[in-house]
Amino acid sequence: MVEPMNWISEVVRPRIKTLFKRETPENLWVKCPDTGQMVFHKEVEANHWVIPGSEHHLKMGAQARLKMMFDEGTWIDVALPEVAPDPLKFRDEKRYADRLKEARAKTGLQDAFKIGFGRVGGLPMVLAAQEFGFMAGSLGMAAGEAFVRGAETALEKRTPYVLFAASGGARMQEGILSLMQMPRTTVAVRRLNAARLPYIVVLTNPTTGGVTASYAMLGDVHLAEPGALICFAGPRVIEQTIREKLPDGFQRAEYLREHGMVDQVVHRHQLKETITRLCGLLTNVAQAGAPVTASEAA
Repeated sequence: MVEPMNWISEVVRPRIKTLFKRETPENLWVKCPDTGQMVFHKEVEANHWVIPGSEHHLKMGAQARLKMMFDEGTWIDVALPEVAPDPLKFRDEKRYADRLKEARAKTGLQDAFKIGFGRVGGLPMVLAAQEFGFMAGSLGMAAGEAFVRGAETALEKRTPYVLFAASGGARMQEGILSLMQMPRTTVAVRRLNAARLPYIVVLTNPTTGGVTASYAMLGDVHLAEPGALICFAGPRVIEQTIREKLPDGFQRAEYLREHGMVDQVVHRHQLKETITRLCGLLTNVAQAGAPVTASEAA
Protein backbone atom coordinates (compact mmCIF):
# COMPACT_ATOMS: atom_id res chain seq x y z
CA MET A 1 0.00 0.00 0.00
CA VAL A 2 1.40 3.40 -0.99
CA GLU A 3 1.32 5.93 1.81
CA PRO A 4 -0.28 9.29 0.94
CA MET A 5 2.17 12.15 0.45
CA ASN A 6 2.41 14.55 3.33
CA TRP A 7 1.98 17.79 1.42
CA ILE A 8 3.30 19.91 4.34
CA SER A 9 6.66 18.11 4.64
CA GLU A 10 7.15 17.17 0.99
CA VAL A 11 5.97 20.32 -0.77
CA VAL A 12 5.83 23.32 1.48
CA ARG A 13 8.97 22.87 3.59
CA PRO A 14 11.49 22.42 0.74
CA ARG A 15 10.12 25.50 -1.01
CA ILE A 16 10.43 27.55 2.17
CA LYS A 17 14.03 26.39 2.66
CA THR A 18 14.90 27.31 -0.91
CA LEU A 19 13.26 30.69 -0.52
CA PHE A 20 15.53 31.70 2.37
CA LYS A 21 18.72 29.96 1.21
CA ARG A 22 21.75 32.25 0.93
CA GLU A 23 24.89 31.59 -1.06
CA THR A 24 28.12 32.31 0.84
CA PRO A 25 31.18 33.09 -1.32
CA GLU A 26 34.11 30.72 -0.71
CA ASN A 27 36.61 33.58 -0.46
CA LEU A 28 34.62 35.73 1.93
CA TRP A 29 37.17 35.24 4.72
CA VAL A 30 40.97 34.96 4.87
CA LYS A 31 42.67 32.96 7.62
CA CYS A 32 45.91 34.37 9.03
CA PRO A 33 48.66 31.71 8.75
CA ASP A 34 50.28 32.98 11.96
CA THR A 35 47.38 33.44 14.37
CA GLY A 36 44.48 31.62 12.74
CA GLN A 37 42.50 34.88 12.85
CA MET A 38 39.67 35.08 10.31
CA VAL A 39 39.64 38.42 8.48
CA PHE A 40 37.16 39.75 5.94
CA HIS A 41 38.62 39.27 2.44
CA LYS A 42 37.86 42.82 1.28
CA GLU A 43 39.59 44.23 4.36
CA VAL A 44 42.77 42.27 3.60
CA GLU A 45 42.69 43.29 -0.05
CA ALA A 46 42.28 46.97 0.87
CA ASN A 47 45.27 46.60 3.22
CA HIS A 48 47.51 45.45 0.33
CA TRP A 49 47.21 41.80 1.40
CA VAL A 50 48.64 42.37 4.86
CA ILE A 51 46.63 40.82 7.72
CA PRO A 52 45.55 43.62 10.10
CA GLY A 53 46.74 42.96 13.63
CA SER A 54 49.31 40.21 12.98
CA GLU A 55 50.84 42.13 10.02
CA HIS A 56 51.43 38.84 8.22
CA HIS A 57 52.30 39.53 4.57
CA LEU A 58 50.31 37.35 2.18
CA LYS A 59 51.38 36.73 -1.42
CA MET A 60 50.50 39.62 -3.71
CA GLY A 61 49.81 39.40 -7.45
CA ALA A 62 51.89 41.24 -10.03
CA GLN A 63 49.03 43.51 -11.12
CA ALA A 64 48.33 44.52 -7.52
CA ARG A 65 52.04 45.19 -6.97
CA LEU A 66 52.25 47.67 -9.81
CA LYS A 67 49.00 49.33 -8.81
CA MET A 68 50.29 49.78 -5.25
CA MET A 69 53.62 51.24 -6.36
CA PHE A 70 52.90 53.53 -9.30
CA ASP A 71 51.56 57.02 -8.64
CA GLU A 72 47.77 57.10 -8.90
CA GLY A 73 47.89 53.39 -9.71
CA THR A 74 48.57 54.07 -13.39
CA TRP A 75 51.44 53.02 -15.63
CA ILE A 76 52.31 52.05 -19.19
CA ASP A 77 52.67 48.32 -19.80
CA VAL A 78 55.98 47.26 -21.33
CA ALA A 79 55.31 44.93 -24.26
CA LEU A 80 57.02 41.58 -23.66
CA PRO A 81 58.59 39.39 -26.37
CA GLU A 82 56.90 36.20 -27.53
CA VAL A 83 58.80 32.93 -27.23
CA ALA A 84 58.23 29.33 -28.33
CA PRO A 85 55.45 28.16 -25.98
CA ASP A 86 56.59 24.52 -25.57
CA PRO A 87 60.07 24.10 -27.07
CA LEU A 88 60.67 20.59 -25.67
CA LYS A 89 57.10 19.25 -26.17
CA PHE A 90 57.25 18.36 -22.48
CA ARG A 91 54.70 16.16 -20.76
CA ASP A 92 54.46 14.84 -17.21
CA GLU A 93 51.04 14.21 -15.64
CA LYS A 94 49.68 16.58 -18.30
CA ARG A 95 51.06 18.45 -21.28
CA TYR A 96 53.11 21.57 -20.60
CA ALA A 97 51.05 23.40 -23.22
CA ASP A 98 47.93 22.65 -21.17
CA ARG A 99 49.58 23.89 -17.96
CA LEU A 100 50.44 27.15 -19.71
CA LYS A 101 46.87 27.52 -20.94
CA GLU A 102 45.51 26.99 -17.42
CA ALA A 103 47.98 29.46 -15.88
CA ARG A 104 47.11 32.12 -18.46
CA ALA A 105 43.40 31.69 -17.85
CA LYS A 106 43.93 31.87 -14.08
CA THR A 107 46.16 34.97 -13.99
CA GLY A 108 45.30 36.84 -17.18
CA LEU A 109 49.03 37.04 -17.95
CA GLN A 110 51.04 35.44 -20.74
CA ASP A 111 53.73 34.35 -18.30
CA ALA A 112 55.12 34.95 -14.82
CA PHE A 113 56.18 38.59 -15.33
CA LYS A 114 54.42 41.93 -15.60
CA ILE A 115 56.45 45.07 -16.31
CA GLY A 116 55.40 48.69 -16.25
CA PHE A 117 56.90 52.13 -16.84
CA GLY A 118 55.66 55.15 -14.93
CA ARG A 119 56.34 57.35 -11.92
CA VAL A 120 56.86 56.23 -8.33
CA GLY A 121 56.90 59.11 -5.89
CA GLY A 122 57.24 61.37 -8.91
CA LEU A 123 60.38 59.62 -10.21
CA PRO A 124 60.28 57.73 -13.54
CA MET A 125 60.96 54.02 -13.01
CA VAL A 126 60.62 50.64 -14.65
CA LEU A 127 59.04 48.10 -12.31
CA ALA A 128 59.00 44.33 -12.87
CA ALA A 129 56.82 42.05 -10.75
CA GLN A 130 56.82 38.28 -10.80
CA GLU A 131 53.46 36.54 -10.59
CA PHE A 132 53.73 33.56 -8.23
CA GLY A 133 50.28 32.41 -9.28
CA PHE A 134 51.66 31.64 -12.76
CA MET A 135 53.29 28.24 -12.27
CA ALA A 136 54.89 29.39 -9.01
CA GLY A 137 56.56 32.34 -10.73
CA SER A 138 59.02 29.93 -12.30
CA LEU A 139 61.83 31.14 -14.56
CA GLY A 140 61.50 29.99 -18.15
CA MET A 141 62.27 31.47 -21.55
CA ALA A 142 59.36 33.92 -21.45
CA ALA A 143 60.22 35.12 -17.94
CA GLY A 144 63.89 35.51 -18.88
CA GLU A 145 62.99 37.51 -21.98
CA ALA A 146 60.64 39.67 -19.90
CA PHE A 147 63.33 40.47 -17.34
CA VAL A 148 65.79 41.38 -20.09
CA ARG A 149 63.17 43.56 -21.83
CA GLY A 150 62.56 45.38 -18.55
CA ALA A 151 66.29 46.05 -18.19
CA GLU A 152 66.49 47.26 -21.79
CA THR A 153 63.56 49.61 -21.18
CA ALA A 154 65.30 51.05 -18.11
CA LEU A 155 68.43 51.57 -20.24
CA GLU A 156 66.42 53.33 -22.96
CA LYS A 157 64.56 55.57 -20.50
CA ARG A 158 67.61 56.08 -18.24
CA THR A 159 65.58 55.12 -15.19
CA PRO A 160 66.07 52.82 -12.18
CA TYR A 161 64.97 49.20 -12.57
CA VAL A 162 63.04 47.75 -9.61
CA LEU A 163 62.24 44.04 -9.36
CA PHE A 164 59.70 42.37 -7.08
CA ALA A 165 60.93 38.78 -6.98
CA ALA A 166 58.58 35.89 -6.18
CA SER A 167 59.50 32.49 -7.55
CA GLY A 168 59.84 28.80 -6.87
CA GLY A 169 62.90 28.63 -9.13
CA ALA A 170 63.61 27.45 -12.68
CA ARG A 171 60.83 25.92 -14.80
CA MET A 172 61.63 22.24 -15.18
CA GLN A 173 59.38 21.85 -18.24
CA GLU A 174 61.90 23.87 -20.28
CA GLY A 175 65.04 22.06 -19.11
CA ILE A 176 68.37 23.61 -20.12
CA LEU A 177 66.54 26.45 -21.91
CA SER A 178 65.25 27.55 -18.52
CA LEU A 179 68.68 27.33 -16.88
CA MET A 180 70.18 29.45 -19.67
CA GLN A 181 68.03 32.38 -18.46
CA MET A 182 70.26 32.67 -15.39
CA PRO A 183 73.36 33.91 -17.30
CA ARG A 184 71.19 35.95 -19.71
CA THR A 185 69.55 37.89 -16.90
CA THR A 186 72.94 38.33 -15.21
CA VAL A 187 74.29 39.97 -18.36
CA ALA A 188 71.28 42.33 -18.38
CA VAL A 189 72.08 43.37 -14.79
CA ARG A 190 75.72 43.99 -15.73
CA ARG A 191 74.55 46.33 -18.50
CA LEU A 192 72.57 48.33 -15.95
CA ASN A 193 75.65 48.49 -13.73
CA ALA A 194 77.79 49.68 -16.63
CA ALA A 195 75.25 52.43 -17.37
CA ARG A 196 75.26 53.41 -13.66
CA LEU A 197 71.52 52.88 -13.36
CA PRO A 198 70.13 51.64 -10.03
CA TYR A 199 68.88 48.07 -9.87
CA ILE A 200 66.84 47.47 -6.71
CA VAL A 201 65.46 44.07 -5.73
CA VAL A 202 62.53 43.49 -3.37
CA LEU A 203 62.57 39.88 -2.17
CA THR A 204 59.07 38.63 -1.40
CA ASN A 205 57.73 35.32 -0.14
CA PRO A 206 59.01 33.03 -1.56
CA THR A 207 62.15 33.74 -3.60
CA THR A 208 63.98 30.48 -4.20
CA GLY A 209 66.00 28.31 -6.59
CA GLY A 210 67.53 29.60 -9.81
CA VAL A 211 65.98 33.06 -9.39
CA THR A 212 67.82 33.49 -6.07
CA ALA A 213 70.96 32.14 -7.74
CA SER A 214 70.83 34.80 -10.46
CA TYR A 215 69.14 38.18 -10.84
CA ALA A 216 67.36 38.27 -7.46
CA MET A 217 70.65 38.56 -5.55
CA LEU A 218 72.47 40.94 -7.90
CA GLY A 219 70.81 44.19 -6.88
CA ASP A 220 72.56 47.36 -5.80
CA VAL A 221 70.19 47.27 -2.81
CA HIS A 222 68.27 44.26 -1.51
CA LEU A 223 65.03 44.88 0.35
CA ALA A 224 62.79 42.13 1.70
CA GLU A 225 59.28 41.90 3.01
CA PRO A 226 58.83 40.64 6.60
CA GLY A 227 58.88 36.88 6.95
CA ALA A 228 59.77 36.20 3.31
CA LEU A 229 61.42 32.85 2.57
CA ILE A 230 64.63 33.56 0.62
CA CYS A 231 66.87 30.65 -0.32
CA PHE A 232 68.26 28.37 -3.00
CA ALA A 233 67.28 25.00 -1.53
CA GLY A 234 64.43 25.02 0.98
CA PRO A 235 64.90 24.28 4.69
CA ARG A 236 63.27 20.85 4.47
CA VAL A 237 65.72 19.74 1.76
CA ILE A 238 68.69 21.03 3.77
CA GLU A 239 67.54 19.31 6.96
CA GLN A 240 67.15 16.01 5.12
CA THR A 241 70.61 16.41 3.59
CA ILE A 242 72.63 17.39 6.67
CA ARG A 243 70.36 15.50 9.14
CA GLU A 244 70.31 18.41 11.56
CA LYS A 245 67.64 20.78 12.80
CA LEU A 246 68.05 24.30 11.39
CA PRO A 247 67.87 27.45 13.58
CA ASP A 248 64.49 29.11 14.08
CA GLY A 249 63.74 31.58 11.28
CA PHE A 250 66.50 30.16 9.09
CA GLN A 251 66.31 31.56 5.51
CA ARG A 252 63.66 34.10 6.49
CA ALA A 253 64.11 37.78 5.66
CA GLU A 254 65.00 38.82 9.22
CA TYR A 255 67.64 36.06 9.54
CA LEU A 256 69.24 37.06 6.24
CA ARG A 257 69.33 40.72 7.28
CA GLU A 258 71.14 39.79 10.49
CA HIS A 259 73.68 37.81 8.46
CA GLY A 260 74.31 40.44 5.79
CA MET A 261 72.40 38.95 2.86
CA VAL A 262 69.61 41.56 2.90
CA ASP A 263 70.08 45.31 3.39
CA GLN A 264 66.71 46.08 4.96
CA VAL A 265 63.42 44.38 5.84
CA VAL A 266 60.63 46.77 4.89
CA HIS A 267 56.92 46.56 5.64
CA ARG A 268 54.84 46.48 2.47
CA HIS A 269 53.17 49.78 3.35
CA GLN A 270 56.60 51.47 3.47
CA LEU A 271 58.01 50.05 0.25
CA LYS A 272 56.99 52.89 -2.07
CA GLU A 273 58.46 55.56 0.21
CA THR A 274 61.67 53.54 0.74
CA ILE A 275 62.21 52.81 -2.96
CA THR A 276 61.51 56.42 -3.93
CA ARG A 277 64.07 57.64 -1.40
CA LEU A 278 66.70 55.11 -2.53
CA CYS A 279 66.23 55.87 -6.23
CA GLY A 280 66.38 59.60 -5.52
CA LEU A 281 69.69 59.17 -3.70
CA LEU A 282 71.20 56.81 -6.27
CA THR A 283 70.22 59.00 -9.24
CA ASN A 284 70.85 62.29 -7.43
CA VAL A 285 67.29 63.43 -8.10
CA ALA A 286 65.88 65.55 -5.30
CA GLN A 287 62.51 66.62 -6.65
CA ALA A 288 59.46 64.67 -7.77
CA GLY A 289 58.28 65.24 -11.29
CA ALA A 290 54.99 65.21 -13.18
CA PRO A 291 53.25 62.07 -14.43
CA VAL A 292 54.93 60.25 -17.33
CA THR A 293 54.06 61.91 -20.63
CA ALA A 294 53.39 60.29 -23.98
CA SER A 295 56.76 61.50 -25.29
CA GLU A 296 58.59 59.86 -22.37
CA ALA A 297 56.76 56.61 -22.95
CA ALA A 298 57.55 56.56 -26.67
